[in-house]
Order: sequence, then C-alpha cells, then structure tokens
Amino acid sequence: RKEEGLIRLKKYAPLLVILAGCLWGSMGLFVRTFNAIGLESMQISAIRAACSAILLLLVLPFYDKTLLRIRLRDLWCFLGSGICSMTMFNYCYFRTIELTSLSVAAIMLYTAPIFVMLLSAKLFGEKITRRKLVALALAFTGCLLVSGVLAGGTARLSPLSLLLGLGSGFGYALYSIFSRFALNRGYHSLTITLYTFIFAGISSLLLAERAPILNLLAAGQPLQIIFMIFFAIVTSVAPYLSYTLGLVHVENAKASVIASIEPVMATLFGFFFFQELPTLSGFVGMLLVLSAVFLLSRPEKQKKILLPQKR
Repeated sequence: RKEEGLIRLKKYAPLLVILAGCLWGSMGLFVRTFNAIGLESMQISAIRAACSAILLLLVLPFYDKTLLRIRLRDLWCFLGSGICSMTMFNYCYFRTIELTSLSVAAIMLYTAPIFVMLLSAKLFGEKITRRKLVALALAFTGCLLVSGVLAGGTARLSPLSLLLGLGSGFGYALYSIFSRFALNRGYHSLTITLYTFIFAGISSLLLAERAPILNLLAAGQPLQIIFMIFFAIVTSVAPYLSYTLGLVHVENAKASVIASIEPVMATLFGFFFFQELPTLSGFVGMLLVLSAVFLLSRPEKQKKILLPQKR
C-alpha cells in the first residue's frame, strides 16, 4: 500500500505544484483588505508567517509529535528557507515595488526559475534539458506580457532597484533549494513548512513596524482574527505544504517554472473580484505561461526495455 501511495503521489506531484501557484495567486485579494485597514507590506508578511507558524505548532502535535523534531546540524536548512528565502524575498520584493512599479517588481521576482535551474544543476545534478529551457522561455515571456511591462514603455531601473529586484528572485528561488536539502535529509514536508515559518515569522517581525499589528490584535475583533487565520492557511500553509510535497517527485527547476502560474491566477482573480479586464497582451501571456506549465507537467517518456522472452 505504501508503494501504491508513493506512485500515486508521483503521478499527481505536478498538480500539487500547480495548486500551490494558484493559491499564491490569491494573495492580492487578502493584501488589498489589509491595506484598507492600514497595514503595509512588511507587516502583512509578518502576520502571514507568524500566523502560519502558530497554526502548525497547534496542529502538528495532534498529527505526529515526531515531526517537531529536527537535528541541530540541519538547522541551517530551515534558517535558509525561512530567513534567506522567505524573509529576504519579501523584503527585496516590497522594496522593489517602492522604487519601481508593481509590474517591473513582478518580472524581477520571476527571474527565480532561472536561479533555480542554475543552482539545481550545480548542487543536485539536475539536467538543463531543451524542454526545460523552452518552458522557461515561455513562462518568462508570458510573465512579461501578463505584468504589462512590455506595454508600459521603458521603466526607470536604478542600480539599487535592479539589485533588490534580482535579490527578490534569488530569495524566492532559495526556498526550492533549501527545501530540497531538507527533503534529502529525510524531513517531512510539514516539518520543513513549520520551521520555515517559525524563522520567517521571527525575522519578519523584527523588520516590520510592530505597533499596527499589536493594535490589530488588541482590538480583538473576531472577524479580523478569523480573516488573519484564513489568510495564513490559503496563502501560506496550504501552498507551501503543497509545493514542498510536490518537490518530493518534481525537480526543482520544473517546479519553479510550473509555479509561474501564480501571476496568471492573480490576473484571473483580479478579473473576477475587481473587474480588472486583462489586455490582449496579458491574455497571450497567460496562454504562454499555461503552455509552459502543461509542457513540464507531462510525464517524461520512458524508454521501453525489451526483455528476452523465455523459450
């Protein structure tokens, strides 16, 4: 039964990565609500990570206490996924938005699959195939079109904003890298997700202005508390768990490109909830990203091995 479960997981692993990208794409719906009550990006990021860590700490002991255990020598994996990845990418991404525009910042963020592909080839021996390169080109071009950066003319990009933009993409890429190290050391996806959020929550709270967050909690309004919990589940716990679980059977480079469905879903959510009609170039971009996702979601062709027949 265990082998059947592993085969089933391998079959649906790309769908888990797609699910993660779809859930991440819904983040804008929550962020706009938080903005309306006076919270800024880094404060929202801190709430997201801290709430996710608390939820997992409350639930995991009832599911399996052993998942709370990590070895001290492996602590760097979780410091990497929590601080070097999640906190770094959030800080760099939000700062890039402040210095440039949302569309330019989004494109800089989606340099992540390039970093993942190069790092995974060097660190884990993942082959850079023609199929991956074609899918990467399709996804990146699609993100360019969806963001509208090509239609908006030339954007001013200072050396600092360029550095921060690349930093956001590099930080985003590091989650796949550090998670792979942790998976290779035998850690469960729930353990990786938990400790990622613990360290991300601590570091984000240190960087954010904490007074508005404390005021929100002190108000104690049930609907706002429920909204914060729902925000953590939909945009953090569920997608990161799904993505990390998908990494068990999907190469880092493939998973990173497949997750590029996030801006497509963000555009669709914008259309359905805020009547933000995508442009023609945006629609073409979505088709390109979906083509890349479909290309990498298809199973690799296995070469048939002909065995000698018994006589």
